[in-house]
Amino acid sequence: MNVKLFIQRLEALHKPLADLYQTASILPWIPPDMLPQAFQELYSTSKMLQLAAEELYQQNEALKETQNLLETERQHYQDLFEYAPDGYLVTNTEGIIQNANLTAAKLLNISKQFLIGKAMINFVCLEERQHFRRELNQLCHTDRAKELVIRLQQRHGEYFDAALTVTVVRNQESQAVCLLWLLRNICDRQQTELQLAENYTDFIQNRPRYKHPKGETIPLNTSVIWYICRGLVKLSTYSETGEEVLLGLAKTQMVFGSSMTSLSIYQATALSDVELVPIYASEIAVTSTLSQTLLPKINQRLQQTESFLVISKKQLVGDRLHHLLELLKQEVGESIEDGIRFSVRFTHEDIASACGTTRVTITRLLGKLQQQGLITFDAKKHIILKNLEVRIQNSEVRINKLGIQ
Repeated sequence: MNVKLFIQRLEALHKPLADLYQTASILPWIPPDMLPQAFQELYSTSKMLQLAAEELYQQNEALKETQNLLETERQHYQDLFEYAPDGYLVTNTEGIIQNANLTAAKLLNISKQFLIGKAMINFVCLEERQHFRRELNQLCHTDRAKELVIRLQQRHGEYFDAALTVTVVRNQESQAVCLLWLLRNICDRQQTELQLAENYTDFIQNRPRYKHPKGETIPLNTSVIWYICRGLVKLSTYSETGEEVLLGLAKTQMVFGSSMTSLSIYQATALSDVELVPIYASEIAVTSTLSQTLLPKINQRLQQTESFLVISKKQLVGDRLHHLLELLKQEVGESIEDGIRFSVRFTHEDIASACGTTRVTITRLLGKLQQQGLITFDAKKHIILKNLEVRIQNSEVRINKLGIQ
């Protein structure tokens, strides 16, 4: 339905209703209490409809703006993925390549265009194909990332030893839907891992540390990427109406910075006491080991941004809240006796910002969940998800269970 047209029609309805009301109130042959009362009720009802339509329109506009901001952020991280120094592949569960970045195509000596649709096993040397098939069949039965060392052959090229890190992506029914592969060309895997571990320790230990208390705004510089040694940071921007829009949460061992976004307004706020280490962008450009260390952490931010984008696309506010709680459970949840406790306190405004709705709506929905015993709060107002299965396969059943219509 065209909301603007709906509002225009309602506004056009007001004047004739008002005229009819004025005329009816002065006609002598009509009972004084009948027609004016009817018109008064009709006029009041139409006014309420107009106010409801205007509120719906404002929420629609705010939601669209949030979607545009998140899409911009997602595209920026997609570019970082595309030009990453390591190869990345996405395959189906049978190992058929569905997506790849430029580095992966270069490692395999084949155009990205012709790489899509090829089976990964075609690039495995003949002696190791049986081993690769066996590993591929076992991947769908594990939830952990797995590392493989496989000898690969470039198309019309030479053999090389590759370190593969593969992760299984599952749907809400816990069925494997695709595989994510990190591909690196290695000469000596143990030596490479040792060097990366040493460099990782060095770049943390040999740098100054900056501490920011909870609630403080962290200064951003386009030449610096912040590495989080401890704590949680909220990343946000502001809409044209001045409303805060939540873009992501950076936790321990993740990175953030204004150079990692194309948004003109970008703010980082400490949700807890945080300890940060600065990494200069110029260092990353000339230090390959530093790039390899930071790339998985940048990839974490990309995946999280896409998760927030999916949440903003949900039509019902109840669905948005459900998926946000599930995301926060993964990001900041910690197991306690009563269930899963969020390690930091989120205000109703924080949650409303992430869901693209109002604080009043979130307060009402959280109140319903609390009444039904699905969530509770500790002494510090941290949300606790009770020991109930939050992930319900059927969307309609889930909404009914949460008491959100």
